[in-house]
Amino acid sequence: MTTQIKIVFDQGELPAQLDDSSTGVAIAQSLPLEAEVSRWGDEVYFTIPVNLPEAPEARQDMAVGELGYWPVGTAFCIFFGPTPASTGPTPRAYSNVNPFGKILADEPAIRETLSQVRDGQRVRVVAA
Repeated sequence: MTTQIKIVFDQGELPAQLDDSSTGVAIAQSLPLEAEVSRWGDEVYFTIPVNLPEAPEARQDMAVGELGYWPVGTAFCIFFGPTPASTGPTPRAYSNVNPFGKILADEPAIRETLSQVRDGQRVRVVAA
């Protein structure tokens, strides 16, 4: 069963969906979340109080709007374009992340909102 969430920044909010993977379920159970964000290229990420191992489906290559959990940094990651690890126009995580959901908006809306997010800003993730 998927969980609908809202990711709220000063610039606006993005609707998203967590999948029913063990990572998605663990993150849904930890809601609501509030944190200070960091940027790494076209990735927004923030530490969350969830400690999970790398999942069998973990990978580095991600899609625009995809959500990933980075086990190394216990971080919630939102990908919206190329990162310093990318070799082309698509997002690539620093190391393997557990995919666990996606933003439910079109690419231009995702990029428009997330490109304005700055290091140190606050983010809230709540059930929709």
